[in-house]
Amino acid sequence: MASSSSSSSSLSRPGWGYDVFLSFRGEDTRKNFTDHLYTALHHARIHAFRDDDELRRGEEISLQLLKAIQESKISIVVFSKGYASSTWCLAELEKILDCRHTTGQIVLPVFYDIDPSDIRKQTGSFAEAFDRHEERFKEEMEKVQKWRKALMEAANLSGLDLRSFANGHESKLIQKIVEEVSSKLNPRFLFDDMPLKRLKTTMISGGGLLDDAEEKQITNRAVRDWLAEYKDAVYEADDFLDEIAYEALRQELEAEAQTFIKPLEIMGLREIEEKSRGLQESLDYLVKQKDALGLINRTGKEPSSPKRRTTSLVDERGVYGRDDDREAILKLLLSDDANGQNLGVVPIVGMGGAGKTTLAQLVYNHSRVQERFGLKAWVCVSEDFSVSKLTKVILEGFGSKPDFDNLDPLQLQLKERLRGKKFLLVLDDVWEEDYAEWDNLLTPLKCGAQGSKILVTTRNESVATVMRTVPTHYLKELTEDSCWAVFATHAFRGENPNAYEELQEIGRAIARKCEGLPLAAITLGGLLRTKRDVEEWEKILKSNLWDLPNDDILPALRLSYLYLLPHMKQCFAYCAIFPKDYSFQKDELVLLWMAEGFLVHSVDDEMEKAGAECFDDLLSRSFFQQSSASPSSFVMHDIMHDLATHVSGQFCFGPNNSSKATRRTRHLSLVAGTPHTEDCSFSKKLENIREAQLLRTFQTYPHNWICPPEFYNEIFQSTHCRLRVLFMTNCRDASVLSCSISKLKHLRYLDLSWSDLVTLPEEASTLLNLQTLILEYCKQLASLPDLGNLKYLRHLNLQRTGIERLPASLERLINLRYLNIKYTPLKEMPPHIGQLAKLQKLTDFLVGRQSETSIKELGKLRHLRGELHIGNLQNVVDARDAVEANLKGREHLDELRFTWDGDTHDPQHITSTLEKLEPNRNVKDLQIDGYGGLRFPEWVGESSFSNIVSLKLSRCTNCTSLPPLGQLASLEYLSIQAFDKVVTVGSEFYGNCTAMKKPFESLKTLFFERMPEWREWISDEGSREAYPLLRDLFISNCPNLTKALPGHHLPSLTTLSIGGCEQLATPLPRCPIINSIYLRDASRTLGWRELDLLSGLHSLYVSRFNFQDSLLKEIEQMVFSPTDIGDIAIDGVASLKCIPLDFFPKLNSLSIFNCPDLGSLCAHERPLNELKSLHSLEIEQCPKLVSFPKGGLPAPVLTQLTLRHCRNLKRLPESMHSLLPSLNHLLISDCLELELCPEGGFPSKLQSLEIWKCNKLIAGRMQWGLQTLPSLSHFTIGGHENIESFPEEMLLPSSLTSLTIHSLEHLKYLDYKGLQHLTSLTELVIFRCPMLESMPEEGLPSSLSSLVINNCPMLGESCEREKGSKSNFPLTVHEGFVTLPSCQNNMHRIKLICLLPQYHQLPIAEWSTIVSQNKIALPANQQDSDPNFLLQA
Repeated sequence: MASSSSSSSSLSRPGWGYDVFLSFRGEDTRKNFTDHLYTALHHARIHAFRDDDELRRGEEISLQLLKAIQESKISIVVFSKGYASSTWCLAELEKILDCRHTTGQIVLPVFYDIDPSDIRKQTGSFAEAFDRHEERFKEEMEKVQKWRKALMEAANLSGLDLRSFANGHESKLIQKIVEEVSSKLNPRFLFDDMPLKRLKTTMISGGGLLDDAEEKQITNRAVRDWLAEYKDAVYEADDFLDEIAYEALRQELEAEAQTFIKPLEIMGLREIEEKSRGLQESLDYLVKQKDALGLINRTGKEPSSPKRRTTSLVDERGVYGRDDDREAILKLLLSDDANGQNLGVVPIVGMGGAGKTTLAQLVYNHSRVQERFGLKAWVCVSEDFSVSKLTKVILEGFGSKPDFDNLDPLQLQLKERLRGKKFLLVLDDVWEEDYAEWDNLLTPLKCGAQGSKILVTTRNESVATVMRTVPTHYLKELTEDSCWAVFATHAFRGENPNAYEELQEIGRAIARKCEGLPLAAITLGGLLRTKRDVEEWEKILKSNLWDLPNDDILPALRLSYLYLLPHMKQCFAYCAIFPKDYSFQKDELVLLWMAEGFLVHSVDDEMEKAGAECFDDLLSRSFFQQSSASPSSFVMHDIMHDLATHVSGQFCFGPNNSSKATRRTRHLSLVAGTPHTEDCSFSKKLENIREAQLLRTFQTYPHNWICPPEFYNEIFQSTHCRLRVLFMTNCRDASVLSCSISKLKHLRYLDLSWSDLVTLPEEASTLLNLQTLILEYCKQLASLPDLGNLKYLRHLNLQRTGIERLPASLERLINLRYLNIKYTPLKEMPPHIGQLAKLQKLTDFLVGRQSETSIKELGKLRHLRGELHIGNLQNVVDARDAVEANLKGREHLDELRFTWDGDTHDPQHITSTLEKLEPNRNVKDLQIDGYGGLRFPEWVGESSFSNIVSLKLSRCTNCTSLPPLGQLASLEYLSIQAFDKVVTVGSEFYGNCTAMKKPFESLKTLFFERMPEWREWISDEGSREAYPLLRDLFISNCPNLTKALPGHHLPSLTTLSIGGCEQLATPLPRCPIINSIYLRDASRTLGWRELDLLSGLHSLYVSRFNFQDSLLKEIEQMVFSPTDIGDIAIDGVASLKCIPLDFFPKLNSLSIFNCPDLGSLCAHERPLNELKSLHSLEIEQCPKLVSFPKGGLPAPVLTQLTLRHCRNLKRLPESMHSLLPSLNHLLISDCLELELCPEGGFPSKLQSLEIWKCNKLIAGRMQWGLQTLPSLSHFTIGGHENIESFPEEMLLPSSLTSLTIHSLEHLKYLDYKGLQHLTSLTELVIFRCPMLESMPEEGLPSSLSSLVINNCPMLGESCEREKGSKSNFPLTVHEGFVTLPSCQNNMHRIKLICLLPQYHQLPIAEWSTIVSQNKIALPANQQDSDPNFLLQA
């Protein structure tokens, strides 16, 4: 046996046994060349296999030799004159080449004293050898041919020839072979090579030309072309070096772990040298052109350090010159339209950067607007216009969660949300001009109350023309003085401009050049905000950029961009990949910058810090703005987005890009679409992916939408896979990833969130460059592979995954900074997590019982910051271990949560544990949950914790008293829950506060919940001044509470909620400015007049509440008049007999539910006074209500009236047509005795009428006079037993657009005479009509665009009978769909929903096709659903 062939140990997974296998003819080279080569390889620590003579016995090659070949990374074939004479050598060669094809084995031919052409052509000694083989193997000529073929293939490989190398010096050839092998085993060896060093140097030094080129390319086309070509060459060189670095890292890790990492394709040494030379020549060529182009090597100006962030939230102190504009818009919004329309549209038109959005925000937040509109919503529209998407966003803005994806049900949901309500909707940054699209969007918005308004901001006058109902407000540029004021505010930042006379003069000149545009003034002011050098200001003023031809990019913004440092320019330009108005997080963007390699940092540890500083600087210069929707989110102004798109050129292709991607495109993002939708640009998107062969970034928006698999297939098949950032969110085919990971050697950032992964592919362990891995909301993900090789991984997000155990290899992720395991089923941490010494953010630490998972491991994580939840504290075996967690020394941990979940049999041990977990005084948010001690440690409530803002104590079931929390000076939010043994809350709760310091001096919100034994909440003289700022007080499920701060004064309380406190009897605290009271299941004896707090009351909600006396008597004896109450909701008050509407002149809405004794809405016999503010009235489950007050219900602005389950109500309010002139929605359900239509008919503005299960009323339907209602558009009828045909001729008005027929048990057919004149009807719903047999033979109205039929079995049987036969039956069912002959010409826009029982069981595979064609089939379990659900499905 050879010395090196001592067999390698069996590996647990496929691995290498040897670095090199030597194939040679022993008789020719064993004792000379091959022996010297083997020795040199050994000295270079290269593990080589060389066979012994003993192995060459018998005719067949030994299994040991075959195994050695297969386990070698490289094979060196030493061709000599006698090589082909050995059948063993030929068999070795055949196996070697087989491994080259199957495992990627590298083959290096060495031609020792033989001409390679003799091998290739098999001449000379090789011809003689094969003559003998052919004679010997006459019967096995196929074997001989394979040998010939193998020799030809090997001879054609790049190799080393002794005769043409170093004049035949064997020692120099051997040295060259060793170098070649070393480079292939560890390409890091190459980085010391001069060509690669020179290439890196050229890339760095050439970058100095970019600043000059960025400026000159604006006016010089040649420079612009040079700049694009240079950037492209640098990208190529960077990818080349990164590929070599990847392979170096792979080899390094393989050597460390003694394990196999599947190799990716790597170039050979010669190929590397050739590639390096070619890239070097390209860069040298480009750099040499600098003189001809007039380029000089210079750097950008140093950015000043950020001092103060700007914000998009309205700050009137920073707004100048817009008072008149604001008043003009307010006047338009607060006045009724002269044309009497319910919905007014007010457009603001102005150029980009003029301040349209700021003006709209000023108006939106104005107090007069707040008072006028009950509902408000702000929607940013931008260029990505989609009626369906906008409808969803509008619903969310008005506080409703969209339940559906299809447009029809979404619009119905929006219509119901707005019905009868006065609303303001701001549509910011509108571009869409198509009238039909806007009309479609506005349809459900027209159901709001009269006076509702839409405020539109747009750059486009034609948009305003399409939408407006009032004259357009044109926003002009600021005056010179106002523009100077804006500039000075941002340039001097709190300093007095008068102190800088020279700068003031230059600044005014700069402000004049901003041409009255606030954004330009803000941006340039931000650029100069800390510069006080006159020369710097003059450079800006005298820049030749001011004189460029006018285009979409403001000169002021170009200047701001050019003064950024090179890496900041890259970071900003990259943001062109976002869609316009995209809201992003700071950390999200920094991670992307890191992945792209944009950040400049001295050491690896500071990468995140460098990114944060870059972000803050761009924010301070107004390149980014804080989002008004969330303080933690940011956006780019449209003008800034245009600038980013402009400067990124061909290299960044975002969703708003109207051109085509090119080969130079490196960063690509698309809006998700499918080939089955009406997305006509789907093929264009695929074409863009095909064109962009060298992508570094691929994203789709929105991230939580399903991206078509075609996109990913194209990415992995068509491109060269140089991706560094890849979003595969909501991925439904994990196999795409598994098959393609081997191509992703450059990948740094991978987002698979919301995907249906069950496990992460094993191949993920080869993504050696990966920095960020996001798997949040992969709820089926149960396990992770070995991630130990990902030594560069810094950010791992597993939030809301199904992972129950983290891999033990996690401890090897030495660079991990962020680990999010929130809301996962993990029970404990992996062993030795303390070895992650660089970890900065850890959401949860779950204590285990073993030493390697104990709380002591937490003490080793010395850089933790932000939030931390320490769970499973019941597993702490020795309380002294908690000391080693050293929370006291964690000054950057500002959110802490301690949780016990299990055995609390040893309260003393638990108390001791919490005592030793005392946090640092910097903590701001503290939660303690499941604590089983009898008392709290002294540090809980200690006044030195002056930074605590929020505190939550829950499930502390053994504690008999509360800690002294009143001493916490900054505490604003306090929640006390589930203290089972607390009986009294008294002076111990307030602590020792001085006369100068009131207890709970900062508290704004206080919760007490689920305290079954709590009886008294008292205060002594020292605590009477507590809670001076308390705004919201909630007490719930405290059934034994009898006293709650009697006589206490709460001067700031505005909201009081009491529920489940049946014993509460004493008067509540005095609250002079309270505006909302919620009383649920409260005291049996508490009286309203004892509350003594109704002077400012606006909202009152009472549920299952019993009064001392009748409600009427309570109100009459009130100390204060309830004149300000605007909203009342009463539910389940058994003693309520009368609700005196006269007592509430400002009442806006009244809802009464389940009050069995309610008999009247008036306290006297005379007619009611006019209810000038009442907009909504809802009465349900009030069986004793027989009639409305005599003389009717005088409510001129009432828009919505709902009556349900009032089974003894006999008549509707009198004179509805005149007393309720604004009523537009009327719903009557289950009012069995109601029989008479009101005298004079229904109000003329009625838009929606729904009547259910009112047999007597429905029986007289021909007297309703619906034909006289010009605005009626939606009609629903249901729950009547005696209707066989519907609708009768002339029953319904021609204005009707929607008709729903529900639960007419004996309906047999639809009457064509009653339908033929409904020329506006677009949707028809027929639901649960079991006897319905046929539809009108003449067809349905041609205007119909939506038909829903559900649970009409006889109609379905009729369809079946008529299949394949000649019939006049107009409904044809084919593959589960309904077709309407009368609508065939409009079938391209017909949406048909067939829910006939025999078609419920459509294959799941067909559903996507059905939905994609705007046809929906619901499964059988939905057949009894509410019709509204069906419309919204």
